[in-house]
Amino acid sequence: MANLSNPFVSVIIPTFNRVDAVCKAVESVLNQTYLQYECIVIDDLSVDNTRELLNEKFGKKIRLVSQPHSGVSAARNLGVKQCRGNWVAFLDSDDTWHSDKLRQQISYHQENPKLRISQTQEIWIRRGKQVSARKKHKKPSGYIFPQSLEMCLITPSSVILEKELFLTSGGFDEYLPACEDYDLWLRITHKNEVGLLDELLLTKYGGHSDQLSHQYEAIDRFRIYGILKLLLSEKLTDLQRNQTVSEAKKKLNILKLGANKRKMDFSQPEQLAADVFMRNTSLMQFIQRGRALLLNDDLFEAR
Repeated sequence: MANLSNPFVSVIIPTFNRVDAVCKAVESVLNQTYLQYECIVIDDLSVDNTRELLNEKFGKKIRLVSQPHSGVSAARNLGVKQCRGNWVAFLDSDDTWHSDKLRQQISYHQENPKLRISQTQEIWIRRGKQVSARKKHKKPSGYIFPQSLEMCLITPSSVILEKELFLTSGGFDEYLPACEDYDLWLRITHKNEVGLLDELLLTKYGGHSDQLSHQYEAIDRFRIYGILKLLLSEKLTDLQRNQTVSEAKKKLNILKLGANKRKMDFSQPEQLAADVFMRNTSLMQFIQRGRALLLNDDLFEAR
């Protein structure tokens, strides 16, 4: 367990071509009432003036790291590798924290020392207007693995977790262009409870065109990849395995319906899943086939 007496938190902000938004995100970190933190911005080789403006506005108040254009997962992983804190918090470059976010969340963990990860509630702004979350998106707490199989129920920008938990769970899968958070949370939640601080301490801004979920066809294929990988890479209980297989089959059926509409032959992804269910493939074999069959955008383009 990481030290909770006066923990040092590393805040990691990945960004790519969002100079105005990322400045607001950084300001929301620098305005925190909790002062034991560092702010690391990972620039994913932006081609606007992100680096110049961040240096001009914030200077040594932040640590600015550049990486070759490799995506949000690689950026977050790089931030964790370079951070000094025993606790890690993520903030997407188009979101902002409320000023008391870190202080309240650290206090929450001090009151609940067995928890290694927690999140907060959030306000959603979509196209400039506040919207209410649907009932199905209500955040649960405690043992949330079964619910997390259906959909992603943990918001990266609201999370704080032990650095050691992140590392031992394998970090973000850098081959996943989307749903990388869903994939990681499954690897964490089948072993760990997730705390929920029931306070609105984050504002998320949605509806813009560069959101990852808007850029890919048949996005459930990324979740299926994560589920199948989980079945081969983690030691699940019999109940967890049954729940995981059941959810994989549901998502495969949905994906097959979409593939039929696209006049796409879905027999190979189906066979891949069957081999995983029957344990007729190794993890390395699955990863190779899964990247070719589920992560290949060309196979899922609308026709």
